[in-house]
Amino acid sequence: MSDAHARLRLNPHVAALPPYNAGLSLDVARRASGRDDIARLASNENPDGCSPRVLDALRGFDPSRYADPACTALREAIGAFLGAAPDRIVCGNGSEELIAAISRAALEPGRDVLTVAPSFGLHEIEPLAAGARVRKVAMREDFGFDLAALEDALRNGPALFFLSSPWNPVGPALDEAGLRRLAEAAQGLGTLFVLDEAYFEYGGDALPDAQRILGEAGLPFVILRTFSKAYGLAGLRVGYALASDTALARTIAAAKTPFNVNGAAQIAALAALADQDWMRASVAKLEVRRTWLAEGLEAAGFRVAPSRTNFLFVDTGGDSAEAAAALLSEGIIVKPWREAGFERFLRVTIGTASDSERFLTALIRWRDQT
Repeated sequence: MSDAHARLRLNPHVAALPPYNAGLSLDVARRASGRDDIARLASNENPDGCSPRVLDALRGFDPSRYADPACTALREAIGAFLGAAPDRIVCGNGSEELIAAISRAALEPGRDVLTVAPSFGLHEIEPLAAGARVRKVAMREDFGFDLAALEDALRNGPALFFLSSPWNPVGPALDEAGLRRLAEAAQGLGTLFVLDEAYFEYGGDALPDAQRILGEAGLPFVILRTFSKAYGLAGLRVGYALASDTALARTIAAAKTPFNVNGAAQIAALAALADQDWMRASVAKLEVRRTWLAEGLEAAGFRVAPSRTNFLFVDTGGDSAEAAAALLSEGIIVKPWREAGFERFLRVTIGTASDSERFLTALIRWRDQT
């Protein structure tokens, strides 16, 4: 190592970050398994693809021009869809970028952040990158949110509360009473309440109106959603944040890069948002396959968390990394959960009917051979 490298000082908060498990690519899976027929069930992509309107809209895309850095047309369309002023909406290069921007905007070294466990990795990684301390409240044995423990932790006044509902990676969602309990616990403490609704479209009609509930509680809040899941735009990376007021939205927008949502993504998101019928039909088909797979796993003796998402969280009864390796050898990609205390679990995307059947058969075979 040269003297210059020895003297180099990197940000210790970033240097110490845990890696984010982004899953395997198709090429890596093909090389590892020696198979071409890969069932990609780790990244919660939509097996139906996207609305045909999206593909039609993209035919006119000109990649030589910069996109609108303010995402004006997209924010106006989202605002009309949500019944919210466009200046309260911030668009990002996936909701992941917005999680980073919120952390940068709201945190300083030494401040406290609250989230749940198991957690979506970036709800922990981005606050740690800002030098914050992260406390996690574990799920109950029945796979539910531990509302009492979360209420107690909120009363300590964390700077930021990251909560996903429907819950990635577990699957349940808060009902209205549960969300109100947490909103009331956070009142008057200056906590920024961030509700990550990336899987909102899969949650059904019973999901609470978070904009109304958090607004009535008088909280500073952000609601996150994405076009990656139910709308099938994972490869284009576009998500959005609805902030409780314009000042908060401006600060979040200032914490991200300009031209961050590319032109193709903006065109695609507008077309996808306009085709609610396609999205709802895709969700309805997935719900049937989700029920079939959950019932099949439970009949085979596996514990499965109830899900309001496009995935299942499964207790393998053993080391989930070993299970994932065995599945990969058969050309099936899943995500073993490596968060401390949850190493027996894996998360599996609801794919096509044939991919789900392959997964179920292979997981039973692995369990029976170990």
